[in-house]
Amino acid sequence: MVLRGRDHYPEHMTDIFDVIADGTRRDILQLLLRRADEGESGTSVSQIVAELGLSQPTVSKHLKVLRDADLVRVREDGQRRFYSLAVEPLSEVDDWLVPFLVDAFGDDAPDIAYPGAPLPEGAAHAAEVVGRAAASAKHVVATALKRLGA
Repeated sequence: MVLRGRDHYPEHMTDIFDVIADGTRRDILQLLLRRADEGESGTSVSQIVAELGLSQPTVSKHLKVLRDADLVRVREDGQRRFYSLAVEPLSEVDDWLVPFLVDAFGDDAPDIAYPGAPLPEGAAHAAEVVGRAAASAKHVVATALKRLGA
């Protein structure tokens, strides 16, 4: 993708926006974060299936996407796999997004509720909208740069 070559744009950023635009993957990331906060060293696929009420093939498909984007780590124990959150790529997204909040709101920037805290009413929908908007914006910028020959 064109944006990866830019010095000011972190390497896997475009892929991460595509990955976190999906609500199911964000639910899995939230679950892994919550379990890590509770002291779990990893969460099995069957635990994710049970907690989120999804099918095993669906969870496995989304975990593969998260693994490919380096957003989760996997630890094998015999036939079982335990997943945990890899925060480094998400830290890059956070570092990249914060200046936009500061530019947009200045001293009136909203307090950011960090994962693990209960989400306010409507926050899941807002996260879905933001994720889709980020993926859409990435596509628009990439298309524009491609047309400009960048």
